[in-house]
This record gives sequence, structure tokens and C-alpha cells, in this order.
Amino acid sequence: MKHSLPILRGRGAHGDPPNRFELLHIEPGEEEVVRDVRDRPTRYFRDQSRSVLTRNRSPDVGFDWSLNPYRGCEHGCVYCYARPTHEYLGFSAGLDFESRILVKDEAPRLLLEAISRPGWSPTPLAMSGVTDPYQPVERRLRLTRRCLEVLESVRHPVAIVTKSRAVERDIDLLSSLAERQAAHVTLSITTLDRRLQRSLEPRAAPPAHRLRTLQVLAESGVPVSVNIAPVIPGLTDHEIPSILEAAADHGATGAGMVMLRLPGAVEGLFTRWLEEHVPGRAERVMARLRELHEGAIYDPRFGHRMSGSGPYATHVQRLFRVVAERRGLNRGRRHLSTSSFRRPSPAREGGSALQLDLLDAGLREATPGADGGD
Repeated sequence: MKHSLPILRGRGAHGDPPNRFELLHIEPGEEEVVRDVRDRPTRYFRDQSRSVLTRNRSPDVGFDWSLNPYRGCEHGCVYCYARPTHEYLGFSAGLDFESRILVKDEAPRLLLEAISRPGWSPTPLAMSGVTDPYQPVERRLRLTRRCLEVLESVRHPVAIVTKSRAVERDIDLLSSLAERQAAHVTLSITTLDRRLQRSLEPRAAPPAHRLRTLQVLAESGVPVSVNIAPVIPGLTDHEIPSILEAAADHGATGAGMVMLRLPGAVEGLFTRWLEEHVPGRAERVMARLRELHEGAIYDPRFGHRMSGSGPYATHVQRLFRVVAERRGLNRGRRHLSTSSFRRPSPAREGGSALQLDLLDAGLREATPGADGGD
């Protein structure tokens, strides 16, 4: 069934589903929704968190600590598993997630304080574990770079995952860390089809740009991998070989794969996207997802949620392994060394305050280019 709401260029979601934690939800009229969807700007809020490192307790991911300078993500990927985290903040998993961005302007200072503590044991940090550290506003706020400056000054290992070519800006810091085996960058690629990618990930860099970034980083001595994330059953699964081939041709030495997962409100948002953009494949995609999860659309169990099970899951995983092995992308997880780490001193920060002109009033509006491509 087609919906009456407009498809908003530059946005992944086309509305705000109810927040599961709110007892009251006001359903606006159609004209009000249309006006809100068309005119909604991106707003930035100061995040008052007093800590910046998050401990990971999931056995599904290969890191213990993560650093997220931002909450919410302007890239607007409609399938993003992190969307429901915005509901904890009183926002929605829909348009709010991509247009109400919380900024941790104290992140560099808090990071330095955390790794300066006597009890801190250096371990590779993942940047980021939830949202992209190089989303469009990073160009102006430079929080990710400030955090990398802290890490580079003490030779602390870091692994970055991004969809943005903006990571090239920080090659100087990443190359310095890579010389000590303390940096690794993964570019996440869902599809090589630019038209499909533009509707799935409206403000993320085009696939060709991400491949070029792989090459630029590799040529600068920074180890790089590709992550096919997510693999969308019945829609992008056939691209696994071509994505791996292209990544290997552009300097990648490792590869990973994550199956699509639709927790909470993401299921409704993604189903709407299917109906609007690829109606002829919607039924097939949903049937494949149920096949992966024993009849359910999503199964949150550790060890299952990111891969699924059954004959179809086995087929996809075998295809990935065969091509990765053929192209030398199966060299195992990149080991990041902590041997060069030196305990920092708070004085090393120089006492300089972090200045964010954009946030001088606590909230400022901005409207980044709707076509993305950062």
C-alpha cells in the first residue's frame, strides 16, 4: 500500500513513530505531518554526559570500549539498528534520530581524563560503536579530530568505522598511529548501486567515494577493511562478491559482513521504505528475514542477531568466505598494539577550552545539503 506522506529528499525516515517509553503519543493530521517532514531542519543539542567511554558487554562485536562523539546521525540510513537508542533521550527513532543530533562537546577533555586515570588499561577503542564519527556536522565541530589528537598524543590504539570520506582529513593522525600499529579504519559499504544507496543512506558518501577513501588511506599506510553492513536479504546479497572485489582492488586487507537487523521501530521504518522504493522486492526481503530468524523479523539473541541461521544464512556466509579468501581479505581481525602507549598527563592538554561556535547558545539550527555525499 502506498502512503500519502511525501518522500523527503535527504532523509531516510519519513515521519516519527511513537516513542516506546512515552505513555502519550499525539497523532498529527496529514497536512501537519507533510509540513513537518518537508520543513524540518537539523538541530544540535549539547550532550551533558560526564563520561565519554562506553563499555561493551556484547559478545557479537570485537571491542571492549567505544567512543561516540555524537548521538543520532545525519546520514539518515533507514535501516540503522541504532535508531531506537534515540528513544532513551525522549526523541523518536524516525526523523528525530537524523535531525536531532546530540553533540558531546566535552568529549576530548573527558577522553583525556578517562585514559589518564591510573586504573586505565589501554585497549583498542572503537570509534564509534553506535553512530558515525564523521557525519556531516563533524566538518565544522571537529570533535572526532580532537579526540584523535588526544589518542595520537599518547599513542593509544583506535579502530574507526565510517561511511564517510571525511576520514581522509585525519590521515596525518591516523598514519602516525598506524606506524605504531595503533590505527585501523573500516569503510562500511551496503551497495555499489548509487541510486539504491542514495535512498537507503541519503546523506552518506556515494560508494565510489568510499572505495576511493580505502585507496587513499591504504596508500598512506593506514590499514583498511571493508564491512558489508548490512547485507539486505533479497536486495543486496547478490552484491557481496562485487563489493569484496572492489574493496580488494582499492587496498582493503580485511572484510566483515553483518546481516540486516530491524529492532523496535526500525522494522516499521524499513518496511515503509521497501513499499515506497522497491515494492516489487518487499515481500521477498521480508520472507528472507523470517527465514533467517525462524519466522520472526528480528531475533535479538547474541550469536544470532547479526548473522541469522538456517540454509540461507549458511549460503550467504559461505559465499562471503569463498570470495574473501580468494581476494586475501580473510587475514583475521587486525591486531592493534598497545605497546607504545604512554600514560598521559592532564597538563598535556594545555588547559585550552574546547570552543564550539555553532553551539554558543546550547542549540543552533543548520540545514546541511540534502543530497549528502560527504
